[in-house]
Amino acid sequence: MSELSTSAAAIGDLLVQRGETVSVAESSTGGLISAALLGVPGASAYFVGGTVVYTKPARDAFLKIDLDKHPGMRSATESYALLLAQGSRECLTTTWGLSESGAAGPTGNRYGDDPGHTCIAVSGPSDCTKTFESGIQNREANMQLFAEQALKLFELVLRKF
Repeated sequence: MSELSTSAAAIGDLLVQRGETVSVAESSTGGLISAALLGVPGASAYFVGGTVVYTKPARDAFLKIDLDKHPGMRSATESYALLLAQGSRECLTTTWGLSESGAAGPTGNRYGDDPGHTCIAVSGPSDCTKTFESGIQNREANMQLFAEQALKLFELVLRKF
């Protein structure tokens, strides 16, 4: 069983036990977080929906976030990741929102973040953010690592709350 599958199964169990739901807004993971959560049998009991908000038009259309109301906000920051998680949770009326925004590589992003940089957020009854730096340029490996880190953070929050 992969690390993604193991984390997703633990999260699924916790959410089902508690009668809670989750929605996902992800960027540089390209849907891997949602896929891991959906790979767990019975995911329909807790997974409401997910979006890949890789571009401004996608973010605007799917999450209805107006960055003009958040001056100075930019992607690949903890505050932006939290905004995505909150937007996802609010749009889909879930208990929890989980998000990720980063630079998978092989180059950095236009804001100066190196490849392997991502910010992850959990929004819900308890909010939490985290920055993760892999230090590698491999896009596919970073996507996998970012998704693993997002699920680990979410599981940690669920176990603490």
